[in-house]
Amino acid sequence: EPARSPPRPAANRPPRPPCAATVLNLVTSQSRRVIVGRFFTAARHPRALTACGSARSVVAADSLIRGALVKSPAAIAGRVLASGVRPVQWPADVEGLFRRLSGRRGCVWLDSAGGPAALARWSVLAAEPSAALVGRSGATQVVAADGEIIEESPRNPFEVLRSVLSALRIDGASSLPYGPGLYGYLSYDLAPHVEAKAALPPTADVPLPEMWLGLYETVLVLDHENRGAFVVGGGGPSREAIDEALDAAARRRAAAVKRRVSSSNVDARGLTPAARGAACAAVRGVSCNMTPREFREGVARAREYIAAGDIYQVNLSRRYTVALAAAPGPSAARWPDLYVRLRRANPAPYAAYLDVGEGRAVLSSSPELFLDLRGGRVVTRPIKGTRPLRAGDQEFNRRMREELAASAKDRAELVMIVDLERNDLGRVASYGSVRVTEPRAIEAYAAVYHTVATVEGRMHEGQDVVDLLKATFPGGSITGAPKVRAMQIIAELEPTRRSVYTGAVGYVRPASVSEPAGGCVLNIAIRTLLAAGDAVHIQVGGGIVADSDLEAEFQETSDKARAMLAALGLSP
Repeated sequence: EPARSPPRPAANRPPRPPCAATVLNLVTSQSRRVIVGRFFTAARHPRALTACGSARSVVAADSLIRGALVKSPAAIAGRVLASGVRPVQWPADVEGLFRRLSGRRGCVWLDSAGGPAALARWSVLAAEPSAALVGRSGATQVVAADGEIIEESPRNPFEVLRSVLSALRIDGASSLPYGPGLYGYLSYDLAPHVEAKAALPPTADVPLPEMWLGLYETVLVLDHENRGAFVVGGGGPSREAIDEALDAAARRRAAAVKRRVSSSNVDARGLTPAARGAACAAVRGVSCNMTPREFREGVARAREYIAAGDIYQVNLSRRYTVALAAAPGPSAARWPDLYVRLRRANPAPYAAYLDVGEGRAVLSSSPELFLDLRGGRVVTRPIKGTRPLRAGDQEFNRRMREELAASAKDRAELVMIVDLERNDLGRVASYGSVRVTEPRAIEAYAAVYHTVATVEGRMHEGQDVVDLLKATFPGGSITGAPKVRAMQIIAELEPTRRSVYTGAVGYVRPASVSEPAGGCVLNIAIRTLLAAGDAVHIQVGGGIVADSDLEAEFQETSDKARAMLAALGLSP
């Protein structure tokens, strides 16, 4: 319908505001700034919705999110994200598809690269978010696709997130666990916004926001189990990015067939054996935010707190920073190569790559599920206990499994964290619905065995995904028990803030008719690299309990860091 101007106002009544549909029609003829201004007029007007004639009008995503920061988010409720599903041909080279998308702004890949088959079924790729919700110290910003800060709010970032989600609705239902919505991360440093008594170290030296969630209106969902590929959504710049990447993949596939190149070397996940990820740059040096003595003293102090009855266990970590030689081009261009090396060295079911702009990226190979909320059912899978695994060495692997199964320390740690997670879920779950469906299982990953528990519950009516996050964040397995006191001790013993490490990376979706609570799939951001400028930050830690050995705990973190650096070609 052509754009129409509002009728001329009568002398005795205020102007009739332009409705959201009118604003949408202006997209092709006026600048985004004008559109935002007119949308604000509509959103604030008391008769904005009735004037529209339809509460399901779709507006430009940045305008929509800006309206979410108005004091009355209900004024824009009911806006719709399309959820149409379009099957497409399975991409033979998923890494190649990722590389194509990585040249786009805001590339994201939730990557089920390995691990138990039941966990590693789904992956998602997208790029070009319509807008982003960015949390910085003291304020939460809504940033448009062109980088302009549309709005800034001093409110609690979780409440701003709630406002944004309440302004969005999924149109229709899909059987797929992923679709249009918010993709990004919540850093550990958001903890004081959840628990008022939580504390953080004073020094924040990793230049990443506290929160980054991009709005992607179209995503590519991959079903590894059935080799199915689906474009989900119906608009936004992300659709153009995905269509272009798929077209390029089809052209490469046709060229390969023409050259009679065999595709027999492509595995079930679309991975080719060629090592495309060369070392990203020469390493200038590696430093750590804690000396060996400082870390051992931290372990000793944690044991004193445990002996005094303050806590039962605490997760203590230290961070390595790898300084790289300056890149010949943009620094961000090296991070996709580094992520390919990471996923090959340590494939994991909840791995992720996330470009957050300005040469910064999050590269995660996490095996741990923090939260999976679908259809009102919520699952968390805390990990405690690790032993090495060697490919092809059955005798060694048998010994390691038996040692892990018999470990009283690892069993006790897992029991404590399971109890904490049950309590956290109980805050938002229906009475009697929280159950430990798997008390302790040993699972094999690329290079390690883990002991894992599974805790489930049903969301109580009236509780939503933000309530769930506020009840459970950050995860108990990477804080300690009791959680709040453990976080206070972490702030005392660790010299710098954790940033994204031990936060959560993944997907948050708004409510729909079939999912009134909304949904999410989020990992625990362990085995995660934070890349910015010419540096990569790698943080490693472990659980400290009453009988922890100072030297053993120090050696465990050293071994973890050394193995990760070597696998990525970042050893000095």
